[in-house]
Amino acid sequence: MKTRITVLSRWACVMFAAAVLAAGGYARGQFIAEAESDDAGLLTLDKSVVMIQCVSQDFDYVAPWKKMTISQGLGSGFIIAGNRILTNAHNVSNHRHIEVKKQNLARRYPAVVTYIGHDCDLALLAVLDETFFDDTVALAFGGLPKVNSTVRTYGFPAGGSQVSVTEGVVSRIQMGTYIHTQADAHLVVQTDAAVNPGNSGGPVMQDGKVVGVAFQNLRDADNIGFLIPTTVVEHFLKDIEDGRYDGFGSLGFSSFPGLHNKAYAAWLKVPAGEEGIVVVKTMMHSSVEGKFQKGDVITKIDDYNVDNDAMVRVYGLSVHMSEIIEQKQIGEQVEITFYRDGRRTTESATVALNRPVLDYAKAYDVPPRHVVYAGLTFVPMTRNYLEVWGGNWISDIPFYLRYLFFDSEQLNTERDRKEYVVLSEILPDEVNAYCAGFEDQVVESVNGSTINSLEDMPRALQNSEGGFCVIRFMGVERPLVLDAVAAEAAQEAILGKYGVPVATNLEARQ
Repeated sequence: MKTRITVLSRWACVMFAAAVLAAGGYARGQFIAEAESDDAGLLTLDKSVVMIQCVSQDFDYVAPWKKMTISQGLGSGFIIAGNRILTNAHNVSNHRHIEVKKQNLARRYPAVVTYIGHDCDLALLAVLDETFFDDTVALAFGGLPKVNSTVRTYGFPAGGSQVSVTEGVVSRIQMGTYIHTQADAHLVVQTDAAVNPGNSGGPVMQDGKVVGVAFQNLRDADNIGFLIPTTVVEHFLKDIEDGRYDGFGSLGFSSFPGLHNKAYAAWLKVPAGEEGIVVVKTMMHSSVEGKFQKGDVITKIDDYNVDNDAMVRVYGLSVHMSEIIEQKQIGEQVEITFYRDGRRTTESATVALNRPVLDYAKAYDVPPRHVVYAGLTFVPMTRNYLEVWGGNWISDIPFYLRYLFFDSEQLNTERDRKEYVVLSEILPDEVNAYCAGFEDQVVESVNGSTINSLEDMPRALQNSEGGFCVIRFMGVERPLVLDAVAAEAAQEAILGKYGVPVATNLEARQ
């Protein structure tokens, strides 16, 4: 049964596929009352690290004209060149009001988000009163820290009034899931420096430079924290140079490590000694659709050799080949070397967003769209909508929604489809009195017109068939039928009775 759930604090979101939490609690490190110098003794971090206080409010994805409970959270950020504050996106998502504060200063300064990248959990803030930056120090960025080297994490855990520092050792650098969207994966640095509630967005320092941004920790483990490396930060900062954020791209194909099976490699006619990964499927409308075929074996991306586990050597590390793609901005090209039927071929491919029709990622800051007709509320089927079933949504949602969520790329055959539309809620009225069994079903057609996006709904609803509105749902034999004349007549009264300000809102889509 669907239950609307109150939005958790920015650091309390849970990822269903990995046991990690957004950073947030009490740091066990040293609280410093005076200016803290970094390793090289060059900077005073109390002049660079700031506290971020955010009032946020999520959207109701069942009845999108409503809002959820207001919540407040604390996080950290730090000053970089250009009088900008870098922090985590999850510190300021769905914000209604943001204030920033410096150590040992009671005054709070209003701030605004200038750029936000939810896929990489980074955001830039501007302070409305630029006197805030008087007597501050902008931090510079360094490279990737070495494994087994020492780093220090700075921030305001538990909202303490003074900058705190914890020290730890870098233990691992690899690709990992960023739990803010719970779907995007980028390079992460693992450390045993405590990353606790309020640390999120704080700088991780080594030799006087920022080598990462604290952002999440491992649940049910002691002192295992993660930081966003500067490779990701630099991509974000370069991306916004043109005045907008585009995001991290991909090539849009799936693969598997088939060449471990030598017989399979020989069957694919891959020369002995070559390593690579086998293409399984290309995403519809992706930048490599038509370039790759099932059974192609990718052996190199640009100048980087791909091994049988889809790993490449870069930064002196062995990391997933997607890191090479993520070095590029949207629209840039990569060279892909692959074998097909024993023939070695090289193709140029464009890095693009290549998101699936039903995105796995959780969305923020974009009000959901809706269409209400005779009390029937239609919304896009999204990750956010599915999560209204609560903390165990992945097991509690109806099986047909779960099936579609995990396998939409394979199930969708409509090239014009932009999204799936569901009947999220029925506002009871005499005109829809016997429609309850259709809630949470996915719309297939309305009055004979295929529904490939919510934008298709208003026009289709007006084209009644012989005085009836006929709505058909995927996998459901019986249609939902309304008296079209009675539905039109009841529309305004239903909207007024349930406080729906507008019947149709299609303007929030990015």
